[in-house]
Amino acid sequence: MMTAAAVPMVDLKAQYDRIRGELGPALERVLASTQFIRGEDCARLEEEFAAYCGVAHACGVANGTDALVLALRAYGVGPGDEVVTVANTFIATGEAILLNGARPVFVDVDPGTYTMDARQLERAITPRTKVLLPVHLYGHPADMEAILGIGQRHGLPVLEDAAQAHGASIGGRRAGSLGHAACFSFYPGKNLGAYGDAGMVTSNDAAFIERVRRMANHGGGADKYDNVVLGTNSRLDTLQAAVLRVKLRHLDAWDAERRERVQAYDAALAEAAGVTTPRERAGTRSAWHLYTVRLERRDSVKAHLAAQGIATAVHYPRPIHLQPAMASAGGRPGDLPISERLSNEVLSLPLYPELPLPTVERIAREVRAAL
Repeated sequence: MMTAAAVPMVDLKAQYDRIRGELGPALERVLASTQFIRGEDCARLEEEFAAYCGVAHACGVANGTDALVLALRAYGVGPGDEVVTVANTFIATGEAILLNGARPVFVDVDPGTYTMDARQLERAITPRTKVLLPVHLYGHPADMEAILGIGQRHGLPVLEDAAQAHGASIGGRRAGSLGHAACFSFYPGKNLGAYGDAGMVTSNDAAFIERVRRMANHGGGADKYDNVVLGTNSRLDTLQAAVLRVKLRHLDAWDAERRERVQAYDAALAEAAGVTTPRERAGTRSAWHLYTVRLERRDSVKAHLAAQGIATAVHYPRPIHLQPAMASAGGRPGDLPISERLSNEVLSLPLYPELPLPTVERIAREVRAAL
């Protein structure tokens, strides 16, 4: 029986109430234009998001998974190729590799940041490796300096899976500008979320972005019916672009509010035994998409919080190298011991800009009580 008001993982209604006055005119502008596919707001969003990330070019697509699929295809990834990535991530990362006919090669993660362990990366590279694909998990960038150095030594491009890292940075450079290219998801619950599905690919390489753009629009050339390569239908719709343009103006402020709540969690859980709070690598600034702790008794803590009306989530309950959909990659239990251990210990607590600070204190108090 719930004894207190319910606390959601994310409260998009609270966010909507803050920007309602800006969204109405933006949506009305699109409706009046009737340019629902590849309208002016799409081009403007690409320009504004590229500038935000600190790159020259961006291409909007239908969703974050398509961003990964199309970016890998733009590198020429196909049957017989390998892409090195991690298993401590959402299925879309490995899914995009398999959908291009290539084989994902998984390396384990760093136990402190839960992102790709660069020390294990080099020995995973073979003559078949085509791309290195680190994931900026929970908003925290991977160790890009080390990964880029390895990529440069082997002549391999580094593609950022930045689906959870809107506004994250290393040394002042934002995610989306750290590798050769990057892929973003604008799923509604992200730091920068649409009101439906949407995605983006960013890069300083104009030719690369043009390949993505062409494949995302049925392989089209200059004319609508000039289809020069095999493509697909993955176009960002104008209504979503208009929503994202409004939200982009608030992203830095919202990320700062997330950080304030993270600091409150850290302080409240600092002395708690049996819980490990997340940390940032030196010189790195997380976007804090999620506040994910490690717990010795994860499932009992999760059950206790649920009984108190506090939502939580497990990101992720099974590393993707052990997912049935990834069976063709040949993953086996024991291959990635840190990723597999994390799947039994991690728990994401509620985190969003509008989360009241007293509620953060209450959640932390219930975590301590459960332990």
